[in-house]
Amino acid sequence: MGNFLGKTISKLAGIDLSDRFGAEWDSLSTLGVMVRMGIWMFRGMLVRWRFGAAKGLFLIGKDVTIRQASYIKAGKNFIAQDHCEINGLSQKGLVFGDKVTIGSYAIIRPTNLYGGEAGVGLKVGNNSSIGPYAYIGCSGYIEIGDNVMMSPRVSIYSENHNFSETTIPMIEQGVTRSFVKIEDDCWLAANSVILAGVTVGKGSVVAAGSIVTKDVPPYSIVAGNPARIIKSRK
Repeated sequence: MGNFLGKTISKLAGIDLSDRFGAEWDSLSTLGVMVRMGIWMFRGMLVRWRFGAAKGLFLIGKDVTIRQASYIKAGKNFIAQDHCEINGLSQKGLVFGDKVTIGSYAIIRPTNLYGGEAGVGLKVGNNSSIGPYAYIGCSGYIEIGDNVMMSPRVSIYSENHNFSETTIPMIEQGVTRSFVKIEDDCWLAANSVILAGVTVGKGSVVAAGSIVTKDVPPYSIVAGNPARIIKSRK
């Protein structure tokens, strides 16, 4: 039954998943996946019309919050897993490529929920994922390339709070918006933090728990707080 499921999903999604469900998948487990995907597809049918654009397979998990969906464009085979929150209102919108997954409990927030200036937005390339419990603060512009892996609890921030004046509460000094760019084929490991103004170069690895405060050259492995280059993949 596992092989049957893989072939069925492959036909629906237009991608080869035939090797994902081998002989070790018993009938009950396979049936559970089929039922869950069917429910997620039904939810997707109910909400996809609200999006600015949506193509192909469109799966929406349980208790997903999607606000201002008209600002969001999704490519083929988009998955928003259980309990994630996606807020669309932004100057450039949110653009997701093909085969993008938003993990459970992840938050994408370009704009304050209670008003204020709209944030800039987010672009995510093909075959990339935003991990469970991630926080993507795209009030400035965040660009994530193709084939980017993001582990649980990664945080990306594209703005900084102003704090130069000691006579004014920091909460009243506003923010300075910037950008973050994660180039193709990067891996951001669990609990890593990418701060505003940073570019993570192509093919790089950010080790678990790292705080990235400056640019990472392509094909580097960085670790620590603040993150430093510990090795090159070349």
